[in-house]
Amino acid sequence: MDTRKTIKEQGKRSLKKHYKIFVAACLIAAFLGSEFTGSLDFLFAQKSEAEVQRFEDNLQGDFSSEIKTTVGRASWEDVLRTMIENDTEAGREEAQEIEEEEIREAKTGNPSLGRTRGVLSGVVNQLSSGSILVTLAAAFASITGSDNLGIMMLILLGAFGAFAFWSLVINVFPVVVRRVFLEGMVYDRVTSQRFTFLLRIKKWLKASWIMLVKYIFYSLWSLTVVGAVIKRYSYYLVPYIAAENPDISARQAITLSRKMMQGHKWECFVFELSFVGWQILGLFTLGILNVFYTNPYKISCFTRYYAQLRAEALEGNLPGAELLHDTYLYEKADASLIRSKYPDVIQVMQGPKEKQKKLTGWRGFLADNFGLLLLRRQQDRAYEQYQAEYVRIHEMIDDVQGEAYPVRLYPIPEEERRMLVQSLNYMRHYSVWSLITVFLSMSLFGWLWEVGMHLVTNGEFVNRGALHGPWLPIYGTGAILILLLLNRLRKNPALLFAATIVLCGFLEYMTSLVMELATGGTKWWDYSGYFLNLNGRICAEGLLVFGVGGLAITYVLAPIIDNLLLKVNEKRVMAVCSVLMVAFAADAVYSQIHPNAGKGVTSIEETALLEPERGSDALPDNS
Repeated sequence: MDTRKTIKEQGKRSLKKHYKIFVAACLIAAFLGSEFTGSLDFLFAQKSEAEVQRFEDNLQGDFSSEIKTTVGRASWEDVLRTMIENDTEAGREEAQEIEEEEIREAKTGNPSLGRTRGVLSGVVNQLSSGSILVTLAAAFASITGSDNLGIMMLILLGAFGAFAFWSLVINVFPVVVRRVFLEGMVYDRVTSQRFTFLLRIKKWLKASWIMLVKYIFYSLWSLTVVGAVIKRYSYYLVPYIAAENPDISARQAITLSRKMMQGHKWECFVFELSFVGWQILGLFTLGILNVFYTNPYKISCFTRYYAQLRAEALEGNLPGAELLHDTYLYEKADASLIRSKYPDVIQVMQGPKEKQKKLTGWRGFLADNFGLLLLRRQQDRAYEQYQAEYVRIHEMIDDVQGEAYPVRLYPIPEEERRMLVQSLNYMRHYSVWSLITVFLSMSLFGWLWEVGMHLVTNGEFVNRGALHGPWLPIYGTGAILILLLLNRLRKNPALLFAATIVLCGFLEYMTSLVMELATGGTKWWDYSGYFLNLNGRICAEGLLVFGVGGLAITYVLAPIIDNLLLKVNEKRVMAVCSVLMVAFAADAVYSQIHPNAGKGVTSIEETALLEPERGSDALPDNS
């Protein structure tokens, strides 16, 4: 067996190669509280210093603000205690008082933290004041016919929810972390998608059960002083074993760990002690060093240690070691096996050169950077088909090249990711006529959405928007900008979501500002009172809706619209689009002189605004 020095050198190499993903894995584990919880002491230290400073400031004045802060911070506990000691109605009154106080503070404090309007404000108010507890308790009371039974059911539900989160997330996450580190030993690329490894093979519940049984066994042994120490190292390898083969039974995993650790417990203990120096340094940095180096370094080293114990168990024919059959975690597959398992990937990688040839010149510039085609030619269609096939399997190209773990060689097959969005080929290029159709379709959808929301909220039909026709152009403009400007981000949905929020936030803010200046100060919408708003022009919940809508447009709606257009004669599409755009342009010119203003568009009573209304011409003047 290699020495500790050799193992640590190997661990450092793995950490250097996968530093970001290893640190992220340990940091998530720390936030969840499954491991490394002491590493986040610096966060609590900063919070404590702020609280001390606030308390000292109040010593020089009155304690009202401190009392308010304390009440707001402990509202859930206070409301629940009031319901237990008195009744549900008393808890409701206390929650209402807390909510009203927080709303007053929001109005007199930072206007961007408005709490009087919008869905998000309602959610924040419910959670921060504890009124959600009252609502649930009242619901349970209506079922049982007793306030006391309703409160008891609420407490039991909370306890069950906490246990479920602990067992299904917190307690199983060490297995997820070990899987990431195991794949990083041999392979050069480990992506964030590997955090969903257990979900892809549908073994998350199985791994959760293994870790739960291990926890119960260890808890029982911890009732004895000797058992608490010995069994810690007897069960030390269970997360690694479950990460390699989560289909194993809990008893098999525990037994195998115990057998593999026979004769190695003291060795493992000494190995842990060798990291004490790093942990002491971490104390001086309040855990910051542990977060960014010590924790991932230690797990990386112990992953190598597990690999050596595994090899020793297999070589010695240890009973149960045959269950550790994920061979390609520890060695790369030969080329012939890869060819037999990845024929479709290799076919795309080695496909005909004419299909792989990119568009050139200004056509290539527009296609590559903006996904735009003026007209579709046969060459364009061929390249799009190649792109569609490439997107379907691009994640597995690294498997073929030996850069990433070959998922098709795992003994438990991962679920195929032939999703709808892949079959729709979201990496396609759009012609000018397709984009015009998308613009008109999304503008019409926006108008229907605004009219429908106002009809449901206020009980009256109003032609929403500054234009007179059935369209709200900010919806269509946002859709086109997402497709064109964010074309290169389509392969990364998370990044596309964030970029959509920024892009649409900028578009909505500037549209509000320009329309207000152009119409002599008329406000066409005002988000004042919404939680996290900026000058009343944009707000958080609206931007989140834009983000989700951007994903829907990119991966589903725009490809469907484009597919439908391909089935229609192109000349007919051009004729219809031309007529509709002329009508839209005429409406835009006329509305510059006679804008569609008035009741329901630029003037609505604030009391009627119970729900948020989105869009370019959606919200009223509440000044």
